[in-house]
Amino acid sequence: MSLGALITKSRTDARLSIEDLAKLTNIPSTLLRDMENDNFAKCGGETYARGHLRNIAAKVGIDQRIFLDLFESEVTSPAKPIRDLLNENNVTMPYQEPKRISWKILAAGSAAALILFAGAQIFFLDSENGAESDVITTVSAAPSETAAESVAPSTAASPETTITSTAVGPAGVNVDLVASRAATWLFATNQDGKVLFSGMLRMGYSKNFIQPEQVNLRVGNAGGVDISVNGENVGSIGANDEVVNLTYNAD
Repeated sequence: MSLGALITKSRTDARLSIEDLAKLTNIPSTLLRDMENDNFAKCGGETYARGHLRNIAAKVGIDQRIFLDLFESEVTSPAKPIRDLLNENNVTMPYQEPKRISWKILAAGSAAALILFAGAQIFFLDSENGAESDVITTVSAAPSETAAESVAPSTAASPETTITSTAVGPAGVNVDLVASRAATWLFATNQDGKVLFSGMLRMGYSKNFIQPEQVNLRVGNAGGVDISVNGENVGSIGANDEVVNLTYNAD
């Protein structure tokens, strides 16, 4: 359901005509009709459009965040990072991710540096004291092994990451909602009125809510979702494009 269609449904559910809503909000009826047809070009900009949506939401008895979330997802376009804007205008060179250097290359480079350093030391000692050449072989081999041991990663097995799921006790409620057949807008709160989620849920995506006492849901497209509570499938909660309010308690 689009934002314009949701405005229309919310208005009719509140038993208001276009003219009634225009009087309550001081928004011209022609502009209200455009908004219900998903045309927000005449609102005077995004800031004014959001103000109109808050005004309408208050008069039809719906949470303004539902209108605003749909407005952000359907009407406004995400801002591009400044780097992308500069690249598009040839102001700067395209950004490239720094290449990561393999630890093997670092190990080999460190070992080579140690060998060269040891060889230089032996060369000077040999020049001054006339040391025998077999000393070079003995000293140059040792740094190579030390470098490999110090640079190479440990072969000891690292502990595996364990993901622990919190089980819900008898006093809790665990609600799973999946947009299995169509996208929907969703508004969820707990027993204290705290907002758990507000926005669009695309088809194929899911949300899980775990609360100790209560989960309240307002689903904008009841026919497109499946719900299970504490592992048990609830079954059909409504038809396509139907807005339903649901409450699940721990007991």
